[in-house]
Amino acid sequence: MKGIILAGGAGTRLLPCTRVVSKQLMPVYDKPMIYYPLSALMLAGIREVLFISTPHDLPLFRELLGDGSRLGMRFSYAEQPRPEGLAQAFVIGCSFIAQEPVCLILGDNIFYGHGLTEMLLQAARIRSGGLVFAYQVKDPERYGVVEFGPDGKALSLQEKPRQPRSSYAIPGVYFYGPEVCVEAARLKPSARGELEITDLNEVFLRRGELQVLKMGRGIAWLDTGTHQSLMEAAGFVQTVQARQGLMVACLEEIALTAGWIAPEQVSREVQSMGSSPYSAYLKELLGSVGAPL
Repeated sequence: MKGIILAGGAGTRLLPCTRVVSKQLMPVYDKPMIYYPLSALMLAGIREVLFISTPHDLPLFRELLGDGSRLGMRFSYAEQPRPEGLAQAFVIGCSFIAQEPVCLILGDNIFYGHGLTEMLLQAARIRSGGLVFAYQVKDPERYGVVEFGPDGKALSLQEKPRQPRSSYAIPGVYFYGPEVCVEAARLKPSARGELEITDLNEVFLRRGELQVLKMGRGIAWLDTGTHQSLMEAAGFVQTVQARQGLMVACLEEIALTAGWIAPEQVSREVQSMGSSPYSAYLKELLGSVGAPL
């Protein structure tokens, strides 16, 4: 399975902070925002990732992340000249997908919690159709909403409804078979001129090919699209790391644990980061596996 991170958009709700830099490059506590969705793809076992962003911001993502080899991965980059809906990612990324299943995750979404890795690995086994998650929220009118029938299967989808049929929102991570490219290309722009991800999911729902998995209470889903939510996400990460002594979204740790890279590669990262807390954490990680610093 391949992965796509959509990190475009103007970030207008975060102005003036985003006047010169993508919001996905802004820090969420101690690391760039883009690290968090990338870590989710890595936990799902995905090693080939396409980053989609604006022509202005794409060189900055390249400078930060490189070609992926330092993580045992392969990174590609593509421009989104204008934000024309989430489903546009599959039009832009069609040649990258190349007849393989794909996961799209939004660049400003953070996932963390017990059972998350298992859910992501389960979803990554999909080979056709679509699979999304459902997450209970108190303000479903802000999101895409899924309605369930008595048998627990999805009945309908709504996009930011005034009268939601359920309290289950669809988080910003979506899994599809390779046919998603064809279906995305067939979509018509909505009233706001965008290729809507809800319309794409509707296609699979009508065919009976959309799976919906409920995320449990042990999983946190945060988006970081406003100043308030950005601050709350930073506080969440700081609290978890301070209490547990474990870092959230440490890319090198995930890659090392998965066997994608060797301790020597992590050691080189330590040397390149000086005395930062991130570097100190990697030193402790190397010490725990008995690797030389």
